[in-house]
Amino acid sequence: MDTGTHLVMGFTLAGLAHIDPVVAASPSLAIAVAFGTVIASQAPDIDGVLRLKNNAVYIRNHRGITHSLPFLLLWTVLITAAITLVFRDVSVLHLSLWTGIAVCVHVFSDMFNTYGTQAFRPFTERWISWNIIHIFDPFIFGTHLSAILLWVLGIVQPAPLFTILYSVTICYYAWRTIVHFLKTAQMVRLDPSYLEGDKYYVLPTVYLRQWHLVKLRSDGSYDIGRVNRSDLQWSQQSVVSSNHPAVVSSKEHANVKAFLYFTSFAVADVEIIMNGYVVRWVDVRYLHRTQYPFVAVVVMDKHFTPISSYIGWLSEEKMNERLSIDYSS
Repeated sequence: MDTGTHLVMGFTLAGLAHIDPVVAASPSLAIAVAFGTVIASQAPDIDGVLRLKNNAVYIRNHRGITHSLPFLLLWTVLITAAITLVFRDVSVLHLSLWTGIAVCVHVFSDMFNTYGTQAFRPFTERWISWNIIHIFDPFIFGTHLSAILLWVLGIVQPAPLFTILYSVTICYYAWRTIVHFLKTAQMVRLDPSYLEGDKYYVLPTVYLRQWHLVKLRSDGSYDIGRVNRSDLQWSQQSVVSSNHPAVVSSKEHANVKAFLYFTSFAVADVEIIMNGYVVRWVDVRYLHRTQYPFVAVVVMDKHFTPISSYIGWLSEEKMNERLSIDYSS
């Protein structure tokens, strides 16, 4: 989920903690738990500081080890220990319980997105992305924010309020999971060009009824489209990587290595410019209008020596400006 959603969920978990009689009976523990759940709801994303080094390191590691199984315990212990330095007389057991729940909720909710996490490290470095909930879901954010306002204004007591909220949230996740499963199964019937061996990836958008669609054909090419209710429209078809030598050479660049480590949906194309080549790797899951904003680009000379490069989220116009790509002939 996005940072804002994780933040509001941290506050709502502080409210939900009032179902715990020990927390409800102790104002100091309730405050300590609130610090714990809010901090824990943000802690796994501390890897965002890797942006300060470079985008390749950030993309390779974001939602990686900080979201792994060992770190579920580590974050709980570290945050609980830090808070008990200030709140010395509170129940460590109940504080650690709710802090741990907040860490787990953060990681678990991220697994429902397209971006995914490496939540099962150290057993596997595979990215877990269930493609069910958009990284920003208006329903989740809106309901949690509304509940916080009702709590702060004293309109509803926290225990019943947040019990209802999380019951609704769980049902919402279950409903979206069922819809995603049914929508994926429906693609075979909706797509008149379906051939045995084709595989469909149905990806969420901020709209409940709209889904992005990526079809992986048996020949390794992709079709990219959108499904609105039962209306399937293809935007691009037979998207496949170039086998140009410049593409092969670009795979040795650190930015491309990081890109390919993160995604299994990478496609490369080559443009010939006056001084050499521009190799663009895109993630076909992120088509926006007519462009793919998540890219790894390497500009190289005619001998395949890198001149400049970029990895991250950027429009094509800004990319050309950033890398000073010369298209003159």
